[in-house]
Amino acid sequence: MIFRGISLVSHALQRRFNLTLPPRMLTYTVTFACNARCIMCDSWKMPPREELTLDDLERIFAQLPRLDVVRLTGGEPFVRRDLPGIADLATRQLRPLVLHVTSNGLLTERIVRFCESRRGQPRLHLLISVDGLGEKHNQIRGNRSAWPSVLETLQTIAPMQHRWNVRLAVNQTIVDAEGIQHYGLLRDVLKKLGVLHQVVLAYDTSATYHVEADVDLAPRQAGQFTTFGEIDTRDLETWLDEADRDAGELPFWERRAKRYYLRGIRNRLLHDRAAPNPACAALNSHLRIFPNGDVPTCQFNSRIVGNLREQPFTQLWRSEGIAEQWRWVRRCPGCWAECEVLPNAVYSLDLLP
Repeated sequence: MIFRGISLVSHALQRRFNLTLPPRMLTYTVTFACNARCIMCDSWKMPPREELTLDDLERIFAQLPRLDVVRLTGGEPFVRRDLPGIADLATRQLRPLVLHVTSNGLLTERIVRFCESRRGQPRLHLLISVDGLGEKHNQIRGNRSAWPSVLETLQTIAPMQHRWNVRLAVNQTIVDAEGIQHYGLLRDVLKKLGVLHQVVLAYDTSATYHVEADVDLAPRQAGQFTTFGEIDTRDLETWLDEADRDAGELPFWERRAKRYYLRGIRNRLLHDRAAPNPACAALNSHLRIFPNGDVPTCQFNSRIVGNLREQPFTQLWRSEGIAEQWRWVRRCPGCWAECEVLPNAVYSLDLLP
């Protein structure tokens, strides 16, 4: 851990001088297929794409450096029956400090079996999406069984977290004013289960989950942030105050990360300020891989720089295509999606006190 901390500082200093470095974090979208129909995501509308096989992944992972974090996401990752094999390959070959899996929690049996079978392996961080109670959650997820299914998943895994070496958390996406009203209600339910409550504010649109390929939806000016739904300023301020107080109960680094994210939301939407605004880690410390092996630029720019099924990692990482997009990254005024912001804050050291 000490050596990785020293490496992190070195990595940040090299990035300070605009050097392209090997990745430290991987976000691998294992599939765009999904068994939900979320109102704020178009993943389920996207045409089917060929997906990397376990043999493909074994070859690709062998070319990557040791990573700090591997994040497996979707779509819904558990619709892939070989997800346990993917997770096992990532753990053995990339040796991350953290294996992170995000899920909508609908496939209870598969998710529980996955957690139970990983006993003895490095800790799993499992993030389940829950956006409100009962029909509110069903409506957002476009699935009548979303709430009872996700509740069963949480109730089954929560008491087994220690035995299965799982860190279970819920991620609530606030999509509208009613979602803010459900924030406290959901928090109270999760407290009784012993499940960590995380929260993010839905932004207007994403290039990653856009039905069109190769689109640039990044902000055009610093501080630009458009919410998915309309939220009254007073309601937003009240919720941010409440979420900030709740963050005070988190462990130190999680508390700091959550307050960092919330401060950025507050400044952008209430004070018209682009702060904080860390240097971007996309195509540098943070590598993204799409289901078919394509390497996109970031969450808001799906321009593809290469494909790891078709070319070696070292060749892709030194190509003119990635250099062109890395120059684009350096010109970008900065977004505020948590999945981009927190890696940026960590690898720029902006998250430090």
